Amino acid sequence: MQLYTKIIIGMALGVVLGFLVGPNSAMLNHDGVRLTNAARILVEGRAGAAVATNSSGIRSAKIIERKGDKAPWLKVKWQLSNKDVFRLQKAAQDALAKKTGKPSAILGAKGPKYKIGAAYSGWVKNVEPAVSTYSLFGQTLVDYTEWIGRLFLALIKMVVVPLVFFSLTVGVASLGDFRRLGRLGGRTIGLFTVTTVMSLIIGVGLANIIKPGDLMSVGDKAKLLASYEGAATNTVANAADAPSTMDQIIAIVPSNPVASIANGDMLQIIFFALMFGIALTLLSEERSKPVITLLDNCNEAMVMLVHIAMMLAPIGVAALLFKVVGSTGLSVLVALSVYGLVVVAGLMIHLILTYGSIVKFGAKLPFLPFLKAIRPALMLAFSTSSSSATLPVTKECAEDNLNVSNSVSSFVIPLGATINMDGTALYQGVAALFIAQIYGMDLTLGDQATIVLSATLASVGAAGVPGAGMITLAMVLTAIGVPTEGLALVLGVDRLLDMFRTATNVVGDSAATVLMARLEGDDLKFLSEEDDAANPKKGFEGRVDNEPQPVESDVSDED
Repeated sequence: MQLYTKIIIGMALGVVLGFLVGPNSAMLNHDGVRLTNAARILVEGRAGAAVATNSSGIRSAKIIERKGDKAPWLKVKWQLSNKDVFRLQKAAQDALAKKTGKPSAILGAKGPKYKIGAAYSGWVKNVEPAVSTYSLFGQTLVDYTEWIGRLFLALIKMVVVPLVFFSLTVGVASLGDFRRLGRLGGRTIGLFTVTTVMSLIIGVGLANIIKPGDLMSVGDKAKLLASYEGAATNTVANAADAPSTMDQIIAIVPSNPVASIANGDMLQIIFFALMFGIALTLLSEERSKPVITLLDNCNEAMVMLVHIAMMLAPIGVAALLFKVVGSTGLSVLVALSVYGLVVVAGLMIHLILTYGSIVKFGAKLPFLPFLKAIRPALMLAFSTSSSSATLPVTKECAEDNLNVSNSVSSFVIPLGATINMDGTALYQGVAALFIAQIYGMDLTLGDQATIVLSATLASVGAAGVPGAGMITLAMVLTAIGVPTEGLALVLGVDRLLDMFRTATNVVGDSAATVLMARLEGDDLKFLSEEDDAANPKKGFEGRVDNEPQPVESDVSDED
């Protein structure tokens, strides 16, 4: 069974289990509650009367009793961790300081006392969005399986930085003339810019025609704003700390390449690898050849590590999707269904029209076989929502399944995974208009042109990791004067839509790669199943089945 088939089975299994036994499954008993800061828990006071306290520090609790029908009250029980205790103690001191007018530092330890590990109970009114119920059993399943998906992602990401550095350096050195690199780089960046603008035009156009924000009810709007207000606040804070465009351009040049490699700063790694490869082309062959050979061998070792990690892909993908689907409430999906469909429709139109045209008319390849050739990368991108994690697989598909030269794939694909965020840009255009429509704001053509410009610039610096698009969306909303608190309206389905836009980004990276390969004179052709089966070095099947090779040592075992 081929790898992409196993990944599809893993994806299907994760989705089905998420709906059946996930935390928000309708088939399981919801015996737990999630509480927002707006929730009020009634606990018994010293005189026996019920007093209200907010749930700051209490994020979840177990339901031990229910009372009432239409708006039932839930008796909940919880235990405090050390973080919960510190958070509750600080909230109590701040409230006391506000009441007395004295600073918290002067009040010291005054206020209610909480014990770590102690059990508490109280009553809370079951009214969304302050209180939402879920299955403790389903959450336990997520907690016990999430590590598999995280381990798989960690194994893939472990290879990304060294693979990009080794392959890009070797690829540049193999070009021979760095003027060819300038031509290739100019064409690639120009293509990425054009496709990003195209994606935004498609997204903004669809949002103007369908107007998904006008279709959301007032109740759904209030529910989403309250449910995700905390996450939205954190995203806005992260966006405020983001560097300016000029700072990002200057930061491309690393002051310490070793630190950049250690921190995984991809643009800096790409720049240093390019300069190092150019330097090797300017050395004599006698000096440069041993270095290039060493780096090429290291690159092959990284490719083998990718194949080893991909053996865990079906299980890892199932665990990742189980968490995503199981933790997404059906009510959230229904409320945001029109908005989500607009985003997905825009991505599909962009994929077929823009990328289909590039592949068919630019690279002279049929589009459907092209998509078939990059299936493993597409499946991995969809399930992980990370173009950086998918980078090694995308590169392997381009070289083995499409016969793209290493010198082209080593340059275009890492650059694309870093700056080509068409799916993210389209998503931001739709989301910005959606949020503005909910707030009743009529954006002018100038405002919408600002969306296109700011989203294009913001998408370039978006990291190839899950959720990075939310930070850039906050920047876009700020640019057009839309309240950034509106991020809470779209956070509920962001992870699901991230899967679609990441897969779109990977198709864009691959389409740009085959076009650049065609322009550079590569003999593009599809890998047949017969050639794949006959040559274990092609494709993902068979590479790790080779017998381990002993490494001879010059060190004698004798004393």
